[in-house]
Amino acid sequence: MGFGFEKLLVIGLVALFLIGPERLPDYASRLARFVRTARRMIDDTRERVKEEMGADFDDEEWRRLDPRQYDPRRIIRDALLEPLDDEDQPEPEPEPEPVERSAPAPRGAAVFDSEAT
Repeated sequence: MGFGFEKLLVIGLVALFLIGPERLPDYASRLARFVRTARRMIDDTRERVKEEMGADFDDEEWRRLDPRQYDPRRIIRDALLEPLDDEDQPEPEPEPEPVERSAPAPRGAAVFDSEAT
């Protein structure tokens, strides 16, 4: 998350003013317990996934599947700059055959289509 010393110092000072010096050690120990528990849960989950997925599923595979590496702008740029293969190009559509048109029927007369029946 990018916490440097300065940010941690500011968070500590704000916590000191909001919580008070009497309760701060209790809350700090609660936070430490929470962080240890969360880290243990994450490690257990990672080990279980490795067991279920097999030995060939290592950390490199995790990095490859990380969704943060996908930048939509890069994906679109690469797709636009990629040359088209002959197989990827769509086939041209055939031109429609010309249709013979007869003179329009006089107004009020019934139109009969011999191909429709």
